[in-house]
Amino acid sequence: MRNRGAAIIVKEGKLALIKRIRDKEVYYVFPGGGIEEGETSEEATVREVYEELGIHIHIKRLAQKVNYNGTQYYYEATFVGGTFGNGKGEEYIYNGSDCNKYIPIWVPIKEVLNINIKPLEVGEYVYRLYGNM
Repeated sequence: MRNRGAAIIVKEGKLALIKRIRDKEVYYVFPGGGIEEGETSEEATVREVYEELGIHIHIKRLAQKVNYNGTQYYYEATFVGGTFGNGKGEEYIYNGSDCNKYIPIWVPIKEVLNINIKPLEVGEYVYRLYGNM
């Protein structure tokens, strides 16, 4: 079990997600990752988003806290710079494999509940908050 920090990044009516293809299963996750020793959940979120997406964010507030294989912290955040899709994290080392892919993607908020988003309760939160954009 490992605690995790992740970001909810909405820009121009779209949500930043990572499309995962793993052993033929397709699902979408919020960018983020494990909290390292001596790091806060906010610091982990900022670091992981940069590693996964290549962008800098500013944390606005804690939006959701989910217990799943540890505690997962989901923060509303704003995009402040960088180039989306330019992530250099270790998950991209084996990204060429057909059975394990990480694809940064912008998903229209209106489509969030029509995809296999994990965790669903955070997807529902985003839809409720931003669905009328």
